[in-house]
Amino acid sequence: MTGDFASADARTPAGFTRAFPLLCCALRQVVVEGANRQSHSLGDTTMIILGILLCVAAIGILCWLLFTLAIVALPLFVGINASTWAFNTGAGWPGAILVGILAAGFTLGIGQILLGVIRPMWAKLVIAMVFVAPAMVPGYHATHGIAKHMMPSEIWQIVFSVIGAIAVGAMAYLRVAGIAAADQSGRDMVQA
Repeated sequence: MTGDFASADARTPAGFTRAFPLLCCALRQVVVEGANRQSHSLGDTTMIILGILLCVAAIGILCWLLFTLAIVALPLFVGINASTWAFNTGAGWPGAILVGILAAGFTLGIGQILLGVIRPMWAKLVIAMVFVAPAMVPGYHATHGIAKHMMPSEIWQIVFSVIGAIAVGAMAYLRVAGIAAADQSGRDMVQA
């Protein structure tokens, strides 16, 4: 039996093979199993690249959704608080949902009416900032969540989170200003 081990592997000394026959057999199996696996699968690389692309697409969609829904942050906040209040006072689920929807719609409607009716620019800016400020909070936290995974420095995480909050606030302001401009152009056409 020791002769089989010695003749099977020419690189292993015969004395070592006779002294540790099971170890030599295990070492040869490891080498043989490793040698058989020469072909590399493209499935792993494809899945990594596909995962990265899907992650980038998901982040893009979430950022688009965040920018699109930024102007409804205040109405959503008011609606959720009104809904919670209604539920806690005994309105039940249907009543709480109805109160929340009505409060959110009322808040958005009042904001649009005020932006269309009020003339002084400083007052329009104050109303716009009332809608923009709640949108900056989710912008900060969304950017901070992404920055935590991208960079280890907490200072730079905060810096990029503040930049993200400003970007979301600017987009929300542009959307609110666009709503006010659309209301103004429609009113000018009616007066003419």
